[in-house]
Amino acid sequence: GKQIPPGAFLPAAERYNLMPALDRWVVEETLRYLDRHPEFLDALAFCTINLSGNSVGDQEFLAFMENQLDNTRVPVDKLCFEITETAAVANLSQAIGFMNTLKEYGCRFALDDFCSGMSSFTYLKNLPVDYLKIDGSFVKDIETDPVDSAMVSSIQQLGKAIGIKTIAEFVENEGILQKLAEIRVDYAQGYGIGMCL
Repeated sequence: GKQIPPGAFLPAAERYNLMPALDRWVVEETLRYLDRHPEFLDALAFCTINLSGNSVGDQEFLAFMENQLDNTRVPVDKLCFEITETAAVANLSQAIGFMNTLKEYGCRFALDDFCSGMSSFTYLKNLPVDYLKIDGSFVKDIETDPVDSAMVSSIQQLGKAIGIKTIAEFVENEGILQKLAEIRVDYAQGYGIGMCL
């Protein structure tokens, strides 16, 4: 009967290979909710759903996703799936195949935690993503740390050059939001924008 934060149960779910089952539940419940609340869907530019690396590399999960997309009334162009950079790089060919298959339906993809790994720029050209989520470790101190500011600016410029929108994580206050606006990051996410209840 208590709310449990994701950080408390996701590591166990990953360790015991329960993430594909959890991802299935999240996808089904999200599509069900959006189907039942079209007024909510109308207010959204798009809805993002995080997927684990285990799911992206699972052919049964891909078949499940195709079945869900074939049978939903939710406009698929409103769906954006987030995959972490490390998960995408770990199974690069499977991730590309998974993403390309769902992009044929009209879905979009965001590369989460971008630049948290050492190989980010090497793989970016090969991954069919629509959004780069700038890792929050670069965003949270952007007001006071000139190196973080330069990193975020570089990622934004790279995204612009290759036609990928940027999303900053960990936007905790108005000052961070203003700094991101100066740099011209496209979107922001964090408690400074809105808190989930």
